[in-house]
Amino acid sequence: MKTKSFIKIAVLSAVFFFASCSKKDSSDNYMSKDEAQSSSKIDLASDDISSIIEDQYNNINSNAFSNKNSEVAFSNCATITRIPSFGTALVDGVEVTKTIDFGTGCTLSNSNFVSGKIVITFIYQPNASSQTVNYSFVDFYHNTIKIEGNKSFTRTMTVATASSPSHPIVVMNMDLTATINGLIHHRVGTRTREIIAGYDTPNVFIDNIYSITGNWTTTHPTGTVISTITSPLQAKMSCMNTNKPLLVQGVITFSKNNRTATLDYGNGECDNLAVYTVNGNSYNIVIGN
Repeated sequence: MKTKSFIKIAVLSAVFFFASCSKKDSSDNYMSKDEAQSSSKIDLASDDISSIIEDQYNNINSNAFSNKNSEVAFSNCATITRIPSFGTALVDGVEVTKTIDFGTGCTLSNSNFVSGKIVITFIYQPNASSQTVNYSFVDFYHNTIKIEGNKSFTRTMTVATASSPSHPIVVMNMDLTATINGLIHHRVGTRTREIIAGYDTPNVFIDNIYSITGNWTTTHPTGTVISTITSPLQAKMSCMNTNKPLLVQGVITFSKNNRTATLDYGNGECDNLAVYTVNGNSYNIVIGN
């Protein structure tokens, strides 16, 4: 899930992970540099995949990515096919399959490079308040990472209130294997994204703000890391005019061998900085592609 969501997460420059670990409290107990780099790459891939899937679900009758006021969510360099074929009227209850084929390579608008195919399947239910979309991959690469697996995301419309219009909440269920430099990393968990501003202007993309929660476990070749969003992340699409990274607020807590570290994205300003705190020491880091 273009969907109206495009979240970008950095590859962490985390050489400092080992800096303050004593002999008694070995750095092996903490998230290593390689684990952090691999985890953040998978985060970035997961966000792009979610955006692609949601976009194509939202635009069921389109063979292109969405375009809101000339704000292209993705570069339109993919071949998109559908069963039943485009032009065929869909009836309630029919199974729909859309294949997004990036061929040998396609650069997205956030400069990430993808190739191969994403296949999504769902039952057409135009009046349903909740919809589950299954997804899988065929020789799919995100930058240099091969992504495999199949899972689903669920899109639910909330009930309108006096203070909030009906709007979608998307829960992405992840069961993915990422091969990075020949090493296999397996991730299982969920990411929940809710649009909290901008949904009442459907033809305007830049005013959207999203809140993201969730938790996941990533099994790296060197150990298992549990990631939990302990303060909701916030993504502002207006930050595309300032910096490519869109996460501007919220905290992710990492846990390995009962040792924790945090990544704090700030107070809502459109910058590309975050604060990483590990073993009692804090470091400013730059996020982005």
